[in-house]
Amino acid sequence: MNRWLTEAVPRGRVAAFRTLIYLFVAADLVIFTPWVRTRVSVPGDLYQPLLIGRLLPLPTPTETLVTVIFWALLLLALLAATGRAPRLLGWAVCALYLEWMIIAMSYGKVDHDRFGLLVALAVLPTAGRARHGDTTRTEAGGWALRVTQIAVICTYFLAAFAKLRFGGLDWLTGSVLARAIIRRGTDLADLIAQVPYLLIVAQFGIVAFELLSPMVFFLPPRWRLAMVGFFYSFHAVTIATITISFAPHLAALTSFLPLERVRPLVRARRLIGRAPSEATTTDAPEPRPAEVDPVPADQGPVAAGAGPALDGQAPVVGRPVGP
Repeated sequence: MNRWLTEAVPRGRVAAFRTLIYLFVAADLVIFTPWVRTRVSVPGDLYQPLLIGRLLPLPTPTETLVTVIFWALLLLALLAATGRAPRLLGWAVCALYLEWMIIAMSYGKVDHDRFGLLVALAVLPTAGRARHGDTTRTEAGGWALRVTQIAVICTYFLAAFAKLRFGGLDWLTGSVLARAIIRRGTDLADLIAQVPYLLIVAQFGIVAFELLSPMVFFLPPRWRLAMVGFFYSFHAVTIATITISFAPHLAALTSFLPLERVRPLVRARRLIGRAPSEATTTDAPEPRPAEVDPVPADQGPVAAGAGPALDGQAPVVGRPVGP
């Protein structure tokens, strides 16, 4: 079990995953959860902190507190994405983003798609230093990725458990997807809803897929990647039909991928370096043919192999050497 939990991975994979996660945190602040800053306009009596917020305890959000957290987290996440000071910056980002989520989720709605991302932020500081493209393997980085993978799969499995716990078998045969389509469905969802019993079949399929998601750990590497691709396709369909993105979960899901193979900066440098060389080759004038001194008349024809070749070229059989 310990060997599986600490299976070594290339440091380049850890570096790429770290950069992606911290860049997502920065994007999350300005794209997905900027509405958290509006919580300060809500009366403080409506703030019902989560259990962790009651245990610490944390203060009731104010405009000053939320603004400081926003700008500090944005700056530190961008710095952490560079890979510098991975422990210091990593722990700082983890603590600030946890507080950001506690503020966001303490007003009556808790999103379960943040679990994998929060676990990733908690374990990445333990992975140590890692550089992009480094092929040396690290068990500490492997442990960080494995724990994130477990959190991602728990998100699926526990979601199915919650459906059956609170909704029972009626969740499978009820109108869950139909209500979702009515509330926030797209034109594609309207077309799907017209097919008899298709939504019921889809609900059975969703629960089956979530319950069987732990099987990804028992598959060979190639089939594991195929199953992760199915996870992404499932979320693509979800976005296309009922406009639910699960973006934080999708970021954490990249812990399954060989990210060390994706190196956009290296490819950009190659493209930039290739463009001038191609322009030089295209614009350069054609070289003039080398001039060869005529063979003196007294030497006569030379057979192939009888004398030294001119300009590094062997003489043609049956022809005299020279122009």
